[in-house]
Amino acid sequence: MSLKITRRAFAALTAVALAMPAVAQDKFTLRMSTPASETDQRTISLAEVFGPAVSEFADYEPHYNASLIAQGSELEAIATGDLEMSIASAQELATFFPEFSIFATGYVHQSAEHQVAVFNDPLMEPFKQTVEDELGIKLLAVMYLGKRHVNLRQTKDELTVTTPEDLAGVNLRMPGTDAWQFLGAALGANPTPMAFTEVYTALQTGSVDGQDNPLPTVVDAKFYEVTNQVALTAHLVDLNYIAFSKAVWDEMTPEQQEATEAAAIAAADAAREIQLQKEADLVSFLEEQGLEIYEPDLAAFRSHVQEQYTGSQYAEAWPEGVLEAINALGE
Repeated sequence: MSLKITRRAFAALTAVALAMPAVAQDKFTLRMSTPASETDQRTISLAEVFGPAVSEFADYEPHYNASLIAQGSELEAIATGDLEMSIASAQELATFFPEFSIFATGYVHQSAEHQVAVFNDPLMEPFKQTVEDELGIKLLAVMYLGKRHVNLRQTKDELTVTTPEDLAGVNLRMPGTDAWQFLGAALGANPTPMAFTEVYTALQTGSVDGQDNPLPTVVDAKFYEVTNQVALTAHLVDLNYIAFSKAVWDEMTPEQQEATEAAAIAAADAAREIQLQKEADLVSFLEEQGLEIYEPDLAAFRSHVQEQYTGSQYAEAWPEGVLEAINALGE
């Protein structure tokens, strides 16, 4: 699969080429372990953009489907020197550093562009430094995973979702953890825990009224066959970070460090553009399948959800003022 390189990504790759050291040396081996497959947009961009960009001084060696390191153990493996790279979620980082839970919270990130602005803002520096100091991991770039939306059996004539109050009494399937169930309740719905494999049948029989997932999942799981609408709530703009070994980083020359970071940013940029286009294309596809797709009052949802989190156990670890600073970047 070929990637379309953005102007920003091309500029970054040009900088990589110019930064290559003239003196030959042994190459670094950069093993990247992920539970994702080789067809995942994140892994494609790393293989097609990052790998070639660092090839003058490093061999990029991806391992898919958790074939090298068990899922959930990648960060520990980097910390102990058994791995060089991974794609880490905010949820994973929050198991080490609870303050990272803010980046996995409803309506904190507002868009793919907002994610990048937050990652590059000075407010992110203490978070990055903590991971570097305590785990020996550098976070090089942020990758866009997509927006989660509310997908319902009811037609828009039966139920139009404009504000959280409209979801009152709606049995919304959400993943079973406490954090996911809290988010479902914060949206105004009646969250219902259920295994993903059971969702299609539950929607078909009416055991649940709806589910929340990104549009690619709605299509891949064929939920459009048993639902009638998608309210584009965008209640979670999900992300991953490109995590890199600080020990390896410290062995690199300044030019190699600059080239490695530029390559990671270029890979994230390329993947983000394709993912955004895919989401836009899927809106048209779902409309062709007869679903009604529309955007509710996002300001009302954002305000209501953030009010639910403020003062909750999930916000206890958030540094003071960070949520306000993140919100300001999206204005």
